[in-house]
Amino acid sequence: MDPDAFTASLFKWDPRTVLPPPAATRPPLLDYAVAPPVAATAAYHPARAPRELEELFQAYGIRYYTAAKISELGFTASTLVDMKDEELDEMMNSLSQIFRWDLLVGERYGIKAAVRAERRRVDDEDMKRRNLLSTDTTTNALDALSQEVAAEERRKQQQMRRRRARMKRNAEENEEVEEEEGEENDEGNNNSGGGGCERQREHPFIVTEPGEVARGKKNGLDYLFHLYEQCREFLIQVQAIAKDRGEKCPTKVTNQVFRYAKKAGASYINKPKMRHYVHCYALHCLDEEVSNELRRGFKERGENVGAWRQACYKPLVAIAARQGWDIDAIFNAHPRLSIWYVPTKLRQLCHAERNSAAASSSVSVGSGHLPF
Repeated sequence: MDPDAFTASLFKWDPRTVLPPPAATRPPLLDYAVAPPVAATAAYHPARAPRELEELFQAYGIRYYTAAKISELGFTASTLVDMKDEELDEMMNSLSQIFRWDLLVGERYGIKAAVRAERRRVDDEDMKRRNLLSTDTTTNALDALSQEVAAEERRKQQQMRRRRARMKRNAEENEEVEEEEGEENDEGNNNSGGGGCERQREHPFIVTEPGEVARGKKNGLDYLFHLYEQCREFLIQVQAIAKDRGEKCPTKVTNQVFRYAKKAGASYINKPKMRHYVHCYALHCLDEEVSNELRRGFKERGENVGAWRQACYKPLVAIAARQGWDIDAIFNAHPRLSIWYVPTKLRQLCHAERNSAAASSSVSVGSGHLPF
């Protein structure tokens, strides 16, 4: 008897009749891919979907090859978003060292800007998703982080508005405001009866001829020029005190001089007013005849001190044109002007007129070029 036939007849049974039919088999490689759990799948949202590096850097001037090199290092958009600024710097340094790839300065800033923008986009999408999934039907209040961000944005906007308002107040020529303040403070000084700590304010200025005394509650231009001579005397006193103390001596009228004048009782000498009319005093020092003629003309026409102040720029630019446009050297060469800073507007006017004269190739400076 054949032993193989006996063995085959003894164990002749089908295991498929005992066990249930197996499910369809998958390729071996798919066994290593773990299917995501149900909870994770439900929490997945397109806002968190990783974006391509080209899409992330598209609007920030990043070259295609730079994005390709970053991708070769194994970085993705999601990885970059979760990295700190220091880690981004290390990534860019590694990119330069490993691939010998020279990053442009704009690309370094562009990468950081793109990452910050992507973070904001993801946070906004998450916030919207939380609001939509919220079960609270009464109100969808922002969380603590979003409230802090909103408060910070409001605070920055308020600071910008205050800064713009302050710059506008300093830049505008508020001669009418000066007159109103002078009248109001004159009444206040009459009623206060000697408040020594309060800053004394003078009467507003009016255009007067040389040697003329202003009438009423006004001050003339001779008195204005006298204030600059007082500032020069205060500067000399401050320099003497600094030498006695072994401190650094100021060479120009600075805040230290104005503080000393206030302590000495001359609170009517203040920085805004003295800087406001310093170019008028410069014209008076450099060409007194032209300054006097200008004063007489404006006095005859009955124009205010603001128009006279603006008209003082034009002769100074003409003087600078005759001396090589170096307005700083003109101030420094004069003994009474060397202690004052050149006004920014006067320097800008000289620069603009010099460029205009060079462009037109004209020898004489035309008055039509000056933006008065």
